Amino acid sequence: MQKKRSISGLFLPMGLLFVGAYFTFAAVQGDYGLFRRIQIEAERDVYRAELDALRADTEQMALLAHRISDDYLDLDLLEEQARSQLGYLRADEVVLP
Repeated sequence: MQKKRSISGLFLPMGLLFVGAYFTFAAVQGDYGLFRRIQIEAERDVYRAELDALRADTEQMALLAHRISDDYLDLDLLEEQARSQLGYLRADEVVLP
């Protein structure tokens, strides 16, 4: 006697297979998956490098502001800024076009 296979006996394993495939796909490709995490970490590294550059610029500007402040006056820096920003020249200098 041969037993008949029931179609309902096939649905459960196939359903579990599809559910497992879905969760595997979501774990790799989904919004919170492995690829998205790698992308976020790469963006984080770029933003950290940009932040470090901005902090260095801020420190440089703070140093320049301190050197030209009333408390500490660096005459060389003051002359450099006056020349570059205002176009000042000394009387003994000649401008070549």
